[in-house]
Amino acid sequence: MTRALQDLLERHVASGTVPGAVASLGTAEPGIVTAGAMSVGGAPMRADAIMRIMSMTKAVTAVAALRLVEAGRLGLDEPVQRWLPELADRQVLNGPTADLADTSPAVRPITLRHLLTCTSGYGIVVTESALQRAMAGSELDADVDPVPFGADEWLARLAALPLAFQPGEGWRYHHSFGILGILIARVAGRPLQDHLADDLLGPLGLHDTGLWAPAGSADRLPAGYRHADAGLAEIEPAAGGFYAGPPPFDVSHGELVSTARDYTRFARMLADGGRFEGRQIVSEEHLGMMTSDQVPAAAKTPDSFFPGFWDGTGWGFGVGIDTEGARAGRYGWSGGLGTNFFVDPDGTVGVLLTQVAMGEGMKPLLDEFHALPGAA
Repeated sequence: MTRALQDLLERHVASGTVPGAVASLGTAEPGIVTAGAMSVGGAPMRADAIMRIMSMTKAVTAVAALRLVEAGRLGLDEPVQRWLPELADRQVLNGPTADLADTSPAVRPITLRHLLTCTSGYGIVVTESALQRAMAGSELDADVDPVPFGADEWLARLAALPLAFQPGEGWRYHHSFGILGILIARVAGRPLQDHLADDLLGPLGLHDTGLWAPAGSADRLPAGYRHADAGLAEIEPAAGGFYAGPPPFDVSHGELVSTARDYTRFARMLADGGRFEGRQIVSEEHLGMMTSDQVPAAAKTPDSFFPGFWDGTGWGFGVGIDTEGARAGRYGWSGGLGTNFFVDPDGTVGVLLTQVAMGEGMKPLLDEFHALPGAA
């Protein structure tokens, strides 16, 4: 299994898919495999490289939110406007392409469950429309670029726009989890970074995971790239950029950096029924909900995400689930800058961390990673 993983990474480094990668695959605590370099022409890839994991953050914040539920501080179906008054009295578009003023009042409040399942009414709009243009104009697009402003301003800009649909009656990706990070911070009464460190990351021993890399560890940040006509174009420098040291504003709506070792340990906890070293981190009941399809069939419309997304795929709390075929029951998710993880029903865990933006150029690497012996 390790040899096949090593061969896969080295082949894709040699072909120019990625400059370097770190990965693990197996049961228990598998070893970390590396290939390539920290940047094009740079130093060899480190096993402890700190990667920008982007949307793989969603699984972590889902667990953090469920721990607040289990502590009696939040309810799954409790309106979140108690902590997020910006989201009270929502207006809802009367149609996907309606003018922003063509709205009706929301028939129900947004709840924690809506955020976890991406059914809040906020999210990426893939259809050309007034709402799509307004989100772009407000710098609320989802991209591999870091968040451009602090959490409170981000939420205020989002709250100034109508919902795409009544809460619970549609599905749109991404923005619900930015809201979720802010919700966790406000319930905890402190920045998300501090709460995660004390309540989840610390107890799991994930010392290299956080909303930024400490200044003393910035040399472990690889460069970030995207595929361009002339090859790999740099978008984040090695040992620098937005995630090198504390940011200039609150990033409770932001996304994490992590290492292969840390994220493998987190995914291993999920595979072990939510337990870590004899301690129940998240209950089996909530883990079962998190890792099974929670989205109503009526919400899985063709305009909710990219074409064919719902074919054999479901969504739980922060993870996608294979609902049919040879890999039925597998769950996990990707990050926009070339990261991916999965957990299989037999306990196999796979973690792949690179730093190249997702797109057609990355698809072969991801497909082959998911089809490796022991992962198929």
